Amino acid sequence: MNRYIHQNQDWPNFTWEDEELLSSLGKARHMQGRLMGKMESLGFLLRQEALLETLTQDVLKSTEIEGEFLNPEQVRSSIARRLGMDISGLIPSDRNVDGVVEMTLDATQHYEKPLAFERLFSWHAALFPTGRSGMYRITVGDWRKDETGPMQVVSGAMGRERVHFQAPDAALLEKEMKAFVDWFNREKKLDSVLKAGIAHLWFVTIHPFDDGNGRIARAITDLQLARADKSPQRFYSMSARIRLQRKAYYEILERTQKGTLDITEWLLWFLNCLIAALADTESTLARVLFKARFWDKYAVTPLNDRQRLMLNKLLDGFKGKLTSSKWAKIVKCSSDTALRDIQDLIQKGILQKEAAGGRSTNYELTMRHPPDLASE
Repeated sequence: MNRYIHQNQDWPNFTWEDEELLSSLGKARHMQGRLMGKMESLGFLLRQEALLETLTQDVLKSTEIEGEFLNPEQVRSSIARRLGMDISGLIPSDRNVDGVVEMTLDATQHYEKPLAFERLFSWHAALFPTGRSGMYRITVGDWRKDETGPMQVVSGAMGRERVHFQAPDAALLEKEMKAFVDWFNREKKLDSVLKAGIAHLWFVTIHPFDDGNGRIARAITDLQLARADKSPQRFYSMSARIRLQRKAYYEILERTQKGTLDITEWLLWFLNCLIAALADTESTLARVLFKARFWDKYAVTPLNDRQRLMLNKLLDGFKGKLTSSKWAKIVKCSSDTALRDIQDLIQKGILQKEAAGGRSTNYELTMRHPPDLASE
């Protein structure tokens, strides 16, 4: 009996039960259409803000799925610069941040371009600009070589490892990837959303690189979903939703990769994950609209650059409590200047002291976030 799906004699001829997917596929397609219609009704600036919010979350969460954490402000700045957005408070970004951003934008903004080996190699090189994954040197911009043994997904302490999956041998990669890329570029009859789910599973099963396979699989998914939407503007993030369901994501992948070529269960999970991602956009849209209403309300209120910077941070989801010492550290000013900035905003009715006491005074916006965002 074959242990892994790619060892099946008929690989990669996937099958699935259309009737079991029909309801979820129909719902996902309906929600996609409604979302694109809703976004079209917004003004250009609001759409740009929603796009920036979504892409930032997509980059952050796709990386977090792999246990790596990027600086949110660097990610936001890197995306804004590359999209030519004129926003305040941009900061320099590291090479590793820029690399993930470049891959994500190439996949989504140029979704009509065909997939090719060189394009995949470029994405991989962008993810690993130093040629290393952590402390280890890896093959970058080329298929893995398996010089230290087969490519395995393993968990557990040394000596008690559990092998969740073993990918095809390196010697097979050229043939495997040619079949995948040819299918991806030529398959036109299959529903675009189902194709995204199949492409994700197929690529991550081949696991063609030493590292970064999950992030590249999700970029391919975003590319195909952009084709489904017929738009480069991304207003929902599959990666953000997968991050929330990370354990279930790895469990369904493992079951599918150890199962038969009937991938109905995987596609159903993928569709329901997409439906949840589409529903999550209500939160994104609420945040964008709240920010727009805030700046409309205080459009003629005189504010200095430090105050605008910190207010935007609060509107974008400031983590933790805002204190005068944090204010001083972030905007690089003295404690006295920070306190004067805050007191000025209190007098103008923009900030207030938090009701909860404590060892230090905390401040918050007087204008309240929508309830579903206040708890995030």
